[in-house]
Amino acid sequence: MDLYHGSPVVVKKPIYGYGKKNNDYGQGFYLTENEEIAKEWAVTPDRGGVVNHYSLDINGLKVLYLNRGNYNVLNWLAILIENRKVNLHDEISQVGAKYIVEHYSIDYKSYDVIVGYRADDSYFSFTRAFLSNAITVGQLKRVMKLGKLGEQVVLISEKAFDSIEFIDSEEVSRSLYFAKQLERNIRATTEYNNLIRELDLGGLRVVDLIKEGVKNNDERLF
Repeated sequence: MDLYHGSPVVVKKPIYGYGKKNNDYGQGFYLTENEEIAKEWAVTPDRGGVVNHYSLDINGLKVLYLNRGNYNVLNWLAILIENRKVNLHDEISQVGAKYIVEHYSIDYKSYDVIVGYRADDSYFSFTRAFLSNAITVGQLKRVMKLGKLGEQVVLISEKAFDSIEFIDSEEVSRSLYFAKQLERNIRATTEYNNLIRELDLGGLRVVDLIKEGVKNNDERLF
């Protein structure tokens, strides 16, 4: 698997146990299969960066694909709430967040690699909209694909770190790729505003999950 990591510097050997613990999936090394996306992640308003290119051998690794099979968007959201610092000011959001974690969490820490959505900038605000009862489960699933941010691949076990090999790196222009990053966020927000104008009268909102006691395997979540 070819993977890319946007960074301020060249990272030839990712270090297990290093990094922030409050990222989307906790402490780990975050990558993407999309080189252009990695270049956007590499830059900030103040500086350029580096895109690092790797090869990951997933043979023998336990990989959790959150966007496939028996998993739904609430499984992803439960992991996000457990790890990210989510400032929730209204009671609905607080109760909803607690309910999501209690009823839709999965044993993600037993895996070597996680593949799933990335809650980046405006995308993180979309999850707060769901928790405040503003959008439905179906709409949340759709908005996470807005702007075509793509999936991220996260190494979380020591075994996974031992299975990745550095190939090369390339400098990334701040002026070019920060503009692309802004454009993607603006496009996603515009598409979100269009989407929420569409009534989803039959969809499940966070209060419906709580009132109905919706189970993790309920077909309406898929």
